[in-house]
Amino acid sequence: MGKTETDLAGLLPRLERLARAAGEVALRYFRPGERTRAEVSYKHGGSPVTEADIAVDRFLFERFSDLVPDAGWLSEETVDTDARLSRARLFVVDPIDGTKAYSRGDLRWAVSIALVEGSRPVAGVVHAPALEQTFTAAAGFGAFLNGDPIEVSRREALAGARIIAPTGLSTFFAASPLKLQIAPRTPSLALRLSDIAAGRQDLAITSPNARDWDIAAADVILTEAGGVLGEFAGAPLVYNRPDSRRDTLVAAPRALFPGGIDLARAALKGRS
Repeated sequence: MGKTETDLAGLLPRLERLARAAGEVALRYFRPGERTRAEVSYKHGGSPVTEADIAVDRFLFERFSDLVPDAGWLSEETVDTDARLSRARLFVVDPIDGTKAYSRGDLRWAVSIALVEGSRPVAGVVHAPALEQTFTAAAGFGAFLNGDPIEVSRREALAGARIIAPTGLSTFFAASPLKLQIAPRTPSLALRLSDIAAGRQDLAITSPNARDWDIAAADVILTEAGGVLGEFAGAPLVYNRPDSRRDTLVAAPRALFPGGIDLARAALKGRS
């Protein structure tokens, strides 16, 4: 499968169907407003993982090669190896993005699946089954929410912008003379970034140490919606590197991205 418009046009609906089926697996363990019926354990470092995360991961792993047989695999719930680095194509998966929210019955979690080709994601799905929201995009084809086209905010200046920020930086932004509006922070990072793509918020700043599986699908969705996701260097993010960790990220419409970088730098400097 080469990187052609026909290939991506055919792939994206199949990728969406797979994400929806994975969402059904997750919903078997999910209880809205209540603790999950899935068994919960904790990784090294204290982050939770549920029986549902593992079930969705296995479900997707068993099926991804049917979509792109020569693709590699990177998932939060699968042990990473260097084997993926030699692959021209790579699936990047977060079986349940927002596990803490999922485990306590919060609706704001998602299945996130991206296909990376070369160094960039070319197709992605962020599916939030409990919210009945599915974001999709493929390079050159635009971005969609439940089948309807989406685009980033048309705001051209930061003054009065709606911003999503780490809890530790909220005081700085609230005191800004720009009169920024501090928006609620959705637990799933993939959904947070997709909300920027849909124009629901204007700017998102993340804490360091997001991983590629948190952001890859949302990256292509945001890009196709007219936005930018990047680190302070400002260049497009490169994927399928040995280290999947990220520094502070900024997501915004193109017009706001440079100012968003400056704002994030100022906030981090003010905190130190």
